[in-house]
Amino acid sequence: MGQFFKYFFAALLALVVFTVIGVFLLIGLAGALASKEEVVIDPHSVLYLDLGKNITEQSRDNPLAALQGDEPYSQPGVYDIVQMLQYAGSDDDIDGLYLKCGSNANGFGTNEELRNAIAKFRASGKFVIAFGEVISQQAYHVADVASAVYVHPKGGLDWKGFGLQYVFFKKALDKLEIQPQIFYAGKFKSATEPFREEQMTEANKLQSKVLLDDLYEHFLTGAAAARKVDAAVLRNLADSNALRSAHDAVNAGLCDGLRYEDEVKDEIRKKSSSKSIDAINFVSMAKYGSAVNYNRGSGTNRIALIYAQGDIVDGTGDEGQIGGDRFRRYIRKARLDDNVKAIVIRINSGGGSAMASENMWREVELAKKDKPVIVSYGDVAASGGYYMGCNADSIFAQPNTITGSIGVFAIIPNMQGFFRDKLGVTFDGVETSPHANSPSIAEPLNETERRFFQSDVDSIYHTFLTRVADGRKKTIAEIDSIGQGRVWTGSRAVRIGLVDRIGGISDAVAAAAKMAGVREYRLREYPEQINIFEKLTGAYKKTVGTEALKSELGIPAYGLYEEFRSIRASIGKVQTKMPYYLIFR
Repeated sequence: MGQFFKYFFAALLALVVFTVIGVFLLIGLAGALASKEEVVIDPHSVLYLDLGKNITEQSRDNPLAALQGDEPYSQPGVYDIVQMLQYAGSDDDIDGLYLKCGSNANGFGTNEELRNAIAKFRASGKFVIAFGEVISQQAYHVADVASAVYVHPKGGLDWKGFGLQYVFFKKALDKLEIQPQIFYAGKFKSATEPFREEQMTEANKLQSKVLLDDLYEHFLTGAAAARKVDAAVLRNLADSNALRSAHDAVNAGLCDGLRYEDEVKDEIRKKSSSKSIDAINFVSMAKYGSAVNYNRGSGTNRIALIYAQGDIVDGTGDEGQIGGDRFRRYIRKARLDDNVKAIVIRINSGGGSAMASENMWREVELAKKDKPVIVSYGDVAASGGYYMGCNADSIFAQPNTITGSIGVFAIIPNMQGFFRDKLGVTFDGVETSPHANSPSIAEPLNETERRFFQSDVDSIYHTFLTRVADGRKKTIAEIDSIGQGRVWTGSRAVRIGLVDRIGGISDAVAAAAKMAGVREYRLREYPEQINIFEKLTGAYKKTVGTEALKSELGIPAYGLYEEFRSIRASIGKVQTKMPYYLIFR
């Protein structure tokens, strides 16, 4: 009888679980189907864009969005938002744009794309009104091209200059008796510094200061031009920490007035001929994208747009990673498709696995023989992120893209002391050859093994230099002089020959079409959007879990979590990667 009840309740529990899952699947399916219904944009509509929300590279569908409190529409990526703003500039039903600009969860390159698109939208004759309670510098860089920038009377504008911090773990590792055995090539290759130093080396301070100065100069120059204020004055405001209140921001000419949000919306009401604030027809970018034919193109020709975002890893990788095998499959499909006339690769990565980077470089090399390959760098395209596309026919980047970091490293932790002294765990074994158990985290490497690893790192660095030299049509010595693991901004990378042109994804797509000699074309994006049933079952669970974790931790803390995941995954593997965790302020 006991067995009967055990199986009965197990079956009952399974039935309840599957019923609950089924209900969620049906709700998600209903939401997905509802999002496919025709959406109409009424006259005098106003677009709405919130910079506080993270904007991904590629648009994505989320059939469970309604359950998460979001709209049941595809969440547009940066390229689609740029295309929508271009389309809206000539859309008579759109009167203007309301830009919510308190915080900003996006990187420098993404912000540059948005800023340029908003400036063009405003130039079409439409109004752009920006509002924030406490406006961050990153948000202001996008908002300063608006027709008017308003700040909350009790808020303010964060105007203190740019800062950069590294997180160092050496003392913590010493206390834990964990010895990181580090091998690297490139005097500026600072990715290993957090594990071998307690503070920045002089070489790292030099490259970081140059990088930060370039980013800051671009920020100040843009604000000075947009607000018609001398850049030297803006620099002095930051140096003296003069903007202590919202009034100070207005008096300095950086904001146009003090407003509560209802007052901002009342101004929008007047500009959009609405009867009341509640009657304003605000349209999110997601909803607008589902309603208009903004980027469909025509004809049978295709331009492949392949997104590569995240850490570079071996194998297929997870959501938010660049799996070398998966990326190569996308390139191969585009290369072998006769309808695809050119390939654009959008890279946003600080690097990762050296082997995966080399294999992806090879796939690009093969594709180049058949059709033009253009690369567009986003927020970051450094180390392995630079490696994988360094041989493209043309490379685009934003002025504030972070790129370069041509260097290599490997870390093998010796945890013998930690296991023995902290946990009371010891290891022993036998082997047929002297190095059969090497490398092992349970004991230190001997001198012969250390030479092996350093030799491997040096060899891979030489290969990296060769790939870049061949792709950029320079000598190995020239690349080594600007390599050594050093990072550069996009604008400086153009001057030293690592990048061809300043521009965004739209510019890269246009260049690809021109090189291929096609005028009429449609885009074919990779990764392809998975179908509704895959999204609602196992293939979608990682995305849902990732979004839940981001929501719970917040973007900054989630970034730290991702870096610890990256550190764990890279142990014992040769990496072409940027520093593990940087904090930009």
